[in-house]
Amino acid sequence: MKTTWIYLLSILFLVSCGATRTAKVNELTNKEEKQGWTLLFNGKDFTGWRQYNGNSVPENWIIEDGTMKVFTAPNARPGQGVGGDLIYFASKFKNFELSIDWKAEKEANSGIFYNVREEKGRAIYSSAPEVQILDNENASDNKIDSHLAGSLYDMLPADPKTVNPYGEWNTIVIRVDNGKVTHTQNGVKVVEYTLWTKDWDRMVENSKFKSFPGFQEGVSREGYIGLQDHGYAIWFRNVKIREL
Repeated sequence: MKTTWIYLLSILFLVSCGATRTAKVNELTNKEEKQGWTLLFNGKDFTGWRQYNGNSVPENWIIEDGTMKVFTAPNARPGQGVGGDLIYFASKFKNFELSIDWKAEKEANSGIFYNVREEKGRAIYSSAPEVQILDNENASDNKIDSHLAGSLYDMLPADPKTVNPYGEWNTIVIRVDNGKVTHTQNGVKVVEYTLWTKDWDRMVENSKFKSFPGFQEGVSREGYIGLQDHGYAIWFRNVKIREL
């Protein structure tokens, strides 16, 4: 009888573990699947991704240990991007939660874009909001608060205490719901704003984007997700999205 109970308890334990599967890198838990999350990166290749205004993945992007890694391109110097920005071209998104893990090398600078629209002759940042990625301590672009990691670049600053240093992983969650946007960095909400409002227009007017035709025309109501090539080594993993 005792043996039978031990056997039954063992079965219940295994079933319970399966029902509450813990998260693995580039995989969804059962809970995330039920919540509607979808992986945008499978950990193995660049399926769904290509260069902004291009047809393939640039040579300075590779798959490394289950991550998408961008690095300084050959014949370029650190901080000198070569137009190798990526977009997830398989789908456009409007209202969503986007979660991405990122890690930076020392002095690194990069960004995550949303509501990206492709326009020939224009850069990815010409009309799309950018969520900053930065080595806050060592990067040369760390003198302005709104240029620190997690910030709405050149508009709203994020709390620098919420970011881990270079070489360590960070998680940023960008939520866009009918123009209401939040950035949550390592579990802490650090930025909140609303697109297509007078407050948004004022922020644009007080930023470097005031003269950008794309921002003058207005941020798109939907678009692609983009990752920046800024000429530094950055690693991305656990790239997933949930439409609202």
